[in-house]
Amino acid sequence: MSNLSLWNPINEFEDLMNRYNRFFGISRAGNGEGRDLFQRSDWAPAVDIRETDKTFVIEAELPGMNKDDVKVTVEDGVLTIQGERRQEEETKDKKVHRVERFYGSFLRRFTLPDNVDEGSVKASFKDGLLTLTVNKAAPKAPKAIEVEVH
Repeated sequence: MSNLSLWNPINEFEDLMNRYNRFFGISRAGNGEGRDLFQRSDWAPAVDIRETDKTFVIEAELPGMNKDDVKVTVEDGVLTIQGERRQEEETKDKKVHRVERFYGSFLRRFTLPDNVDEGSVKASFKDGLLTLTVNKAAPKAPKAIEVEVH
């Protein structure tokens, strides 16, 4: 069984425009002032999310980065992965012919389901792959409330 996701052509068009603008060094948000809080970052790592009986596993591809370049936080049911991939400094003895990889900061946010233990998040980083494991919480028993009749 596979999960279906809705195709949103507007998001794809916006992504295309952002790539075009980055290619020519044009900032759609001007000098960064007044930037929309929810505007996409310069780039976003590819992420896989899997569910097992006991956990949710989130894997983010972060090639060329190390664990010190990445910060993971959980607050109010939202898991945030943020960081920055820095471009190599140019030297006079090297000529660059093509740059296709994305550099700069990124921010990914995921709303966690109600059935997770936010305090159980564990992170590991190996070979450019960030793996986050979040344990599912034990189901809460329904709480009976006595209603007084007057």
